[in-house]
Amino acid sequence: MDYFKVNLSLIAVLICFVLYNPALAQSNQSNNPYNNQQSNSGNQTYNSSNIPANISSIDVNNLTDAQIRNMLQQAQAAGLSDSELIEGLKSKGMTDAQANALQARIANIRNGGNIANNRDTTQQKSRGLNYTPDSLNIPKLPDLATLLKPKIFGADFFRSVNSTFEPNLNVATPLNYVVGPNDQLIVNVYGKSVVNWTLDVTPEGNINIPGVGILNVTGKTIEQATTAIKNRLIANNYAVGKGVSVQVTLGNIRSIKVILVGEVMKPGTYTLPSLATVFNALYSAGGPNDNGSFRQIEIIRNNHIIRKLDIYDFLLRGELKDNIVLQDQDIIHIPPYTTRVEMSGEVKTPALFEVLPGETLQNVIDFAGGFTDHAYTARIKVIQVSDQQHKIADVFEKDFSTYKPQRGDKYTVERILDRFENRVLISGAVFRPGEYELKDGLTLSQLIQNAAGLKEDAFMGRGNIIRLKPDNTTESIPFNVQGVMDKSLPDIPLKREDSVRISSIFDLRDKYTVTIRGKVRFPGDFSYADSLNVEDLIMEAGGFLEGASTKRIEVARRVDNSDPRSKGSIISQVFSVDVNDKLKEQDINFALKPYDIVSVYSLPGYEIQSNVMVEGEVIYPGNYTIQKKDERISDILERAGGLTASADIDGASLKRTNNAILGLDQDKTTSRDSAEIYKEQIAQLKGLQQTFKDTTNLAQAQLRNDFVGINLRQILKNPNSPTNLILEDGDVLRIPKQQQIVKVNGQVLFPSAVIYQNGKSFKEYVLNAGGFGPNAYKKGAYIVYANGTVQGTRKILFFNSHPRVKPGSEIFVPTKPPSNPITLQETLGFTTGLASLGAIILGILSLNK
Repeated sequence: MDYFKVNLSLIAVLICFVLYNPALAQSNQSNNPYNNQQSNSGNQTYNSSNIPANISSIDVNNLTDAQIRNMLQQAQAAGLSDSELIEGLKSKGMTDAQANALQARIANIRNGGNIANNRDTTQQKSRGLNYTPDSLNIPKLPDLATLLKPKIFGADFFRSVNSTFEPNLNVATPLNYVVGPNDQLIVNVYGKSVVNWTLDVTPEGNINIPGVGILNVTGKTIEQATTAIKNRLIANNYAVGKGVSVQVTLGNIRSIKVILVGEVMKPGTYTLPSLATVFNALYSAGGPNDNGSFRQIEIIRNNHIIRKLDIYDFLLRGELKDNIVLQDQDIIHIPPYTTRVEMSGEVKTPALFEVLPGETLQNVIDFAGGFTDHAYTARIKVIQVSDQQHKIADVFEKDFSTYKPQRGDKYTVERILDRFENRVLISGAVFRPGEYELKDGLTLSQLIQNAAGLKEDAFMGRGNIIRLKPDNTTESIPFNVQGVMDKSLPDIPLKREDSVRISSIFDLRDKYTVTIRGKVRFPGDFSYADSLNVEDLIMEAGGFLEGASTKRIEVARRVDNSDPRSKGSIISQVFSVDVNDKLKEQDINFALKPYDIVSVYSLPGYEIQSNVMVEGEVIYPGNYTIQKKDERISDILERAGGLTASADIDGASLKRTNNAILGLDQDKTTSRDSAEIYKEQIAQLKGLQQTFKDTTNLAQAQLRNDFVGINLRQILKNPNSPTNLILEDGDVLRIPKQQQIVKVNGQVLFPSAVIYQNGKSFKEYVLNAGGFGPNAYKKGAYIVYANGTVQGTRKILFFNSHPRVKPGSEIFVPTKPPSNPITLQETLGFTTGLASLGAIILGILSLNK
């Protein structure tokens, strides 16, 4: 593969990483404390994208489809295929798992359309991303030509915002510090004489010692200046050394001008503190540029090269031996590099490295931090420059220390193969499944022993070995587990990558369960166990409920010999079992089998009390328990003491609610709150109101379906009447007071309650509510009487016959159903059909003539 394409592969994934981490794509401007003092030639801006050099930590699953599309666009622009891209990424440190995941993602995108397709994906939607050209919130792609350049080792050191390399101004005065104009010397005389002078060095290099005179200190070190000051004080009768001591230190320090030229990011003249070193100046100027040398930086003083600085000494070993203190008008010259090579792949710091004469490939490996844990170290691939083209070669491990790197060499350290040379696997019904070492002569039985032996549930009849054939296809080798373990059959030698599978007996059958239903506390399915009997299952189900019958418990069992040719063939066996009511152990136990269904029934004649409610105008209203199965309305009224004087017999009603609606089970052992049920009904009716907007009282009308219309007057007159209903649990018998109003609702102009007057007609009550509305469905009007019965309007010839109004009743006028007006197209079709029919009739008549 062309090496340019491999580099492009790495860059493509780095693009994804930058897109996924927008903060990494932002330029980092150095925070230089001396920039305000530097000249215009040094005020250049340097932007650097902190693109990671090692992509092994990138998680492909965290990349969106938009980012992968951008990566593919970069690869496509360089003529790189998908397979070449994947291989290049693997060579740059991407794991096989991540490479496979990326390949699947790319295939998914390719199948979904062009790489420029802006279709949203589920993953992007879940993150809230809108993948459109205008609204996609991702950084703009950097220039491809810029991204193609691999990282230069050491460049990030000068581009980082985390390091400033400010000179330390709070250190003790260096004895070799050379005093110059604008320095400040602090002279402290102590002992028998006490004097403290702060003396500025004049531009001529002199200091003026009070009472002593002028002394030239320019060009002297602090140590030499201290000696000169002592001598001048002695000459002026200061008893120095005889009880008097002199100490000279620096006060304020001067600024110096340093010139940086050559291959530097921001060449120019820089104003720095006089304690500044070479590294301080280099950092201020952004360090060497892409063509600058990091290892042969020259410090020129008085037209002579006084020192050469190798930045690698500091980066690799932390040495600052050549980081000298600068002086005014020093020149730092950064020449172009001579030889630079690239190291990529499985090294800890892949980058471009500068190589000096005499250094070897082993030195370059050391520069890169050595190999990673997964590096293939036996040989390194190198792409060399050969006249007008490239050539590839291998450098073996024994030659690392002798191979001399050449200009433009590109070294690639590959990963070790993702395979094992001595591995076998075992899984299933063994105590320690997993991977094991393949030793010489290892057999199947020995591997089982290494795995701590077989579990008790191991299936001894058959096992399998999945073996890798020479062409990497697989074959299955069955074996008899029992025979191999008891040595009645030959043992099987194992080979590399053999995978042994021993099944459990539970893996080869359905999960055995038994079921119990009926009068137990926790009915349901339970795990089957050998020798499980009916009593055991009842105990697991929490025991009997009150009223359960311990006699005639049925057990239904599956059959496997049903005759499919007979209509009356048995499809299950049913057994009747009696158990002790205390579940004590007894001689006769019925053993269960898998999938048996046990049914426990109620005691014959066992009944739970049933209650009815009597409300309204009775002597003793309240809850009453039903005494006998055929107790009727008249019986319960007699128990309630009869009716009061103000009772409205015609308005009496019976409310009966279905137990299923109330949430009662067959035994009435569980019940939902009636208020909760009412709320549910109202919610359902509100939904109906949104669909059928013809009434505002639909909820009230629909809720009346729980009422049973009764004729209490007839019931009391003739208790044997069929209308004297047998009461059921939950019935509510209500006898209201005598009613005096009639409600009018629905499609009337002003729904209201109207005072009842004997002999007043249906229409008169509607007129009292404003009359019929414009959308009133007159022939559909009906009355709901106080006892819950409903009577509608009848049609007699062309007239509507409305029902008679009684006290406490409610008149309801529904909305007229919507009509479908005939459209112009339908009218034209109808007239055209009539015309055609007329023409046909005329034609027939003319033929008859």
